[in-house]
Amino acid sequence: MENLKLELLELLQEDCRMPLEKLAVMTGKALDQVAQAIDEMEKDGVILRYRPVINWDKMQSNRVEAMIEVRVTPQRDMGFDAIASRIYRFDEVKSVYLMSGGYDLLVLVEASTLKELALFVSEKLSTLDTVTGTATSFVLKRYKQDGVVFEKRSPDGRLVISP
Repeated sequence: MENLKLELLELLQEDCRMPLEKLAVMTGKALDQVAQAIDEMEKDGVILRYRPVINWDKMQSNRVEAMIEVRVTPQRDMGFDAIASRIYRFDEVKSVYLMSGGYDLLVLVEASTLKELALFVSEKLSTLDTVTGTATSFVLKRYKQDGVVFEKRSPDGRLVISP
């Protein structure tokens, strides 16, 4: 059953809208086995959400995204978990990762404007007592996300033009 679950996770990660019938054919398992495995993974918190990968550059939307390297002082008996919990509760925060290397946490944030994002860093994030430093990098363009390439190129290197 674990091999089936791993196989299903890989398929769903490629296309979360794939019908159960197609998943059953691709895994060579019965439809009820596939449905049961997915149901178990949803109940166990392995599958948390199904979501598309969106190319926001193709939409008329105001979005500013940034990745913020955060250095913190871990709290006694709590480690990094307590400060990560405080940070991920902010609406602007989309993801928080504990990292190895020159900083402790990588925080992905989103706001409507550059000013909003700057205010988040200066008034909310930097003012937390355990935060000792931040370095903000703004996302200028996405080339690939979650295995999806945003701009397809032809074999000669030019962008593909479709009607």
